[in-house]
Amino acid sequence: MKMKELNVKIDRIETFLLHAAPPGQGGWAARNWLFVKVYTDDGLTGVGEASGWPRVVQTAIQDLTPLLIGEDPHHIERLWQKMMSAIMGHGMTGVVGAGAMTGIEMALWDIKGKDLGVPVWNLLGGKMRDRVRIYAHAHTRERARTLVDEGYTAIKTGGIKNCVETVGAIREEVGPEVDLMVDVHGPPWLTTRDAISLGQALEKFDLLFYEDPVAPENIEAIARVADAVDLPIAAGERSATIWGVRELIEREIVDVIQPDTGRAGGLLQMKKIAAMAEAHYITMAPHDGSLGPVAEMAAVHLMAPLPNFLILEHLADDVPQRYEVMTGQPVIEDSHILVPNTPGLGIDIVEEAITRYPSAGNVSMPEETYDYRYVYARHARSQWLSGQETPPPTYRPGHIF
Repeated sequence: MKMKELNVKIDRIETFLLHAAPPGQGGWAARNWLFVKVYTDDGLTGVGEASGWPRVVQTAIQDLTPLLIGEDPHHIERLWQKMMSAIMGHGMTGVVGAGAMTGIEMALWDIKGKDLGVPVWNLLGGKMRDRVRIYAHAHTRERARTLVDEGYTAIKTGGIKNCVETVGAIREEVGPEVDLMVDVHGPPWLTTRDAISLGQALEKFDLLFYEDPVAPENIEAIARVADAVDLPIAAGERSATIWGVRELIEREIVDVIQPDTGRAGGLLQMKKIAAMAEAHYITMAPHDGSLGPVAEMAAVHLMAPLPNFLILEHLADDVPQRYEVMTGQPVIEDSHILVPNTPGLGIDIVEEAITRYPSAGNVSMPEETYDYRYVYARHARSQWLSGQETPPPTYRPGHIF
């Protein structure tokens, strides 16, 4: 049987930036999504999504584009290495550089799958599962009950104010059969001691994981939390590439690694991260709280083959943009997304819909209550975890973008 000739070249690359939240939603109102479309000279196209400060990443993609024109889109690892080598002179560009490479690389997988007539998951090792388990977000017992009644079997809550009481109320409402997770990321971040105190107070609820308890810049801080708290620790969404999460994995500081599908460096980088984690019995639960629908579907394709996949974040009842700007929306059944069988990623962006949501800023206003501090020690420690009535948390998924 004659092998199919793969003789196409990248012709151009376009970006599509949009505002991804309604106005008046605090930090969440600054969420943007950035989609990438790669065109080939024979008419094939592929789509991707890039995060890590999308407005800045858009410029990075435009800067990388000349390196890729005329290249064969099938040689994905080679092109990733070319981009990595090209940007290294700027220093460690972190999630901005990795986000730019991610959006392009994701689109290349889409092209390759379409050209070969197979879904992307089939290029990444084939399926271990036909469905990818997802969780949703709730910060009141009423919302948790609604989600469980809709079929969700895992729920994440977050924030620092009233956190223990919120988790207790949700656990009482939904029972022990539903997995609960807690995400307490800043700003402002907890000090290490405060993160330990909160984590120990949450131990009785048997969480699936305790996420981002301290700021990521000091790895020794999260190591101290992991040693002191008897809960699975999750982190990694703010890091990029295999090198960004290497120490978290190799030192077995985390039990759950959470690369962000839009800024980790690409699907192949995430597959390598998963392999590193698998050797240490660490599971994979990609971050998706600020991402759009393209990255979510790319994550579904990647999670289908991974033996150490745990669970995928999902925004239930998100903003209208999510359902307007992409064809090939996920099919959700009983707290799972069905793995699609269409070639490539099985999706496309709706350019006309994107134009209705022009970007309107991509930086959130920090919380002035804490004098804009990045790390803040809890005051009134005798009351902080006492069960005293406090306002509900203002956290909602998508705050970090």
